[in-house]
Amino acid sequence: MDRAGPRTAALGLGLAAVVTVAGAFAATGAPLRALRWLSPDADPVAVLGSTPTECLPPAPPDAETAYRIEVGRAAFRSPLLLGGQAARAGLACESCHREGRTNPDFQFPGVSGPPGTADVTSSLFSRRRGDGIDNPRPIPDLSGPPAALKVSRAAEGGALEGFIHGLVVDEFDGAEPPPAVLDGLATYVRALSPAACPKDARRPLRAADLVEDARRAARTGLAAQARGDTATAVVMVQAARGRLGLVFERYDGPDLARQRAVLLAADRDLADVLARLREGDPRAADRLRAWLDRSNAWSREVTAAESRSLFDPRRLAALARG
Repeated sequence: MDRAGPRTAALGLGLAAVVTVAGAFAATGAPLRALRWLSPDADPVAVLGSTPTECLPPAPPDAETAYRIEVGRAAFRSPLLLGGQAARAGLACESCHREGRTNPDFQFPGVSGPPGTADVTSSLFSRRRGDGIDNPRPIPDLSGPPAALKVSRAAEGGALEGFIHGLVVDEFDGAEPPPAVLDGLATYVRALSPAACPKDARRPLRAADLVEDARRAARTGLAAQARGDTATAVVMVQAARGRLGLVFERYDGPDLARQRAVLLAADRDLADVLARLREGDPRAADRLRAWLDRSNAWSREVTAAESRSLFDPRRLAALARG
């Protein structure tokens, strides 16, 4: 069989996570995806130039739990976990629950009412649960007191797993998640705790943080593949590509062509890994491991130019002023 054909096709489809950032958003005049669901009353510099701090305990009780948390953490941040309009818009679980918390500035057209709300039975996102009624609800803080949440986090009974499954498959028309991904999402949400929240509620958003998210997802993909769980490895590589896309969209200046090319090359390598995983190529893990080895060098080149990108508050402010 000609292996170049399917791999080339997969590259073309896989690059959508990054290329739509360069193309579709340029066409809409919104260089950052998150601007499309940002309340018009919000300060883009304050909101998009920083991120909430994650309320995740630093030391899971054992290696197995650590792995499950990492699977869930990566999937939580991947737009491709969801389906339909949400995936096309670039929405992930994290869009409403930034770093597993809440998002008081979220206001998606046709889905939100006041800022910080969302209608999870909107027909815009769901063919199954769309009820034709405009009934947005406040977005809960997943890192707040568990008693304030409507779904039990107790491991017994699997209520949280059932809720997350319904959210992905029914509320957002997503594909059936691999069992380990569903388990990981529930494990990640259970691990979030107000007792683990850092002293500072927010921190500056940096390119290095998103690149490290991509590397974490890739490492988790390697661990999944070592377990023989290719389906989960695919989700992890998709998650890694999504984080690179968030870096790419901020490197929009004419003097950042070199950095954009580096990011696109890194994404193409991940697209190749993704295609190989789907084809059952035993060399996929070696390719992913090589990508991780190379990432140290190219990430230094990318992050060194951060001050000229939209990670810089001054450039963000100029963008906000129009």
